[in-house]
Amino acid sequence: MMLSISCRIAEGFLSKEQASLSFEELADLAVACGYDAICMRASQFGIDTPLSERTAARRVLEQRQLRVSMVTGNFDIVYNNARGPDCLRNIVPHLELAAAFDAPFVRVCLKRADDIDAARRAADEAAARGITLVHQCHTLSLFETVDGITETLERIDHPHFGLIFEAANLEACRQDYGIPTIERLAPWIRNVYLQNQVLKEDGSVTLDTWCCGPISFDVVPVHTVGGIDFSTVLTGLHRVGYEGPLTVHQSGPEDGRTTALESARETASYLRNLWARTGSER
Repeated sequence: MMLSISCRIAEGFLSKEQASLSFEELADLAVACGYDAICMRASQFGIDTPLSERTAARRVLEQRQLRVSMVTGNFDIVYNNARGPDCLRNIVPHLELAAAFDAPFVRVCLKRADDIDAARRAADEAAARGITLVHQCHTLSLFETVDGITETLERIDHPHFGLIFEAANLEACRQDYGIPTIERLAPWIRNVYLQNQVLKEDGSVTLDTWCCGPISFDVVPVHTVGGIDFSTVLTGLHRVGYEGPLTVHQSGPEDGRTTALESARETASYLRNLWARTGSER
């Protein structure tokens, strides 16, 4: 199992552009907490980052024996906004970013039916470089519902286009994220995002969805009981033989009581123990 930590640990939940840690600090955090890889985002390095800075970052990773599990090349993809799908029509800079970090996956965005043909063409370009495009289970996209995800992936029908399975967004859209859903989506799952929440009417965060309207929730640590049932998620992944990255996609702590290092360390310990336990019990 490759345990990966997203650059989100150095971002606020709604403030995704300014990093609270330098890249060397983030890499040191990953090593100190036992992660194998970093999931790269534009808050650290994106498609507009000069080659010299990418090269320096690659040396930082090599010195610490860290890999890059995936790249997300710009903020439009991160924000899932109307410009997010533009990456599909100019995918080469994103592929070059992935190649600079020897990353196997590039995150993309689809919001309209006419993005599907663009996704297929972009996947052709990715395939030529041995890279796979992936899309997160995400609100306000063609990947909101399980039916929508399945239909879209079947229409793209490309071996170099897959899915980032993510339970929290499925839960926000009132979708099942348990074992039956994991088994249904298994042919396409290439990466797994793990972030936690507790749905509540007066939650501190409210996001819009196409299928259910506004949804409110509190962001809570991954190991918090009462949020996402990660035991079921990991059991399902074991059951389908998943061998890809597990990526902690949790934003940096904002309560003032916990540091990013403390959060990352506790999360890594929790997930490694849970992965071992669910693997032995399945």
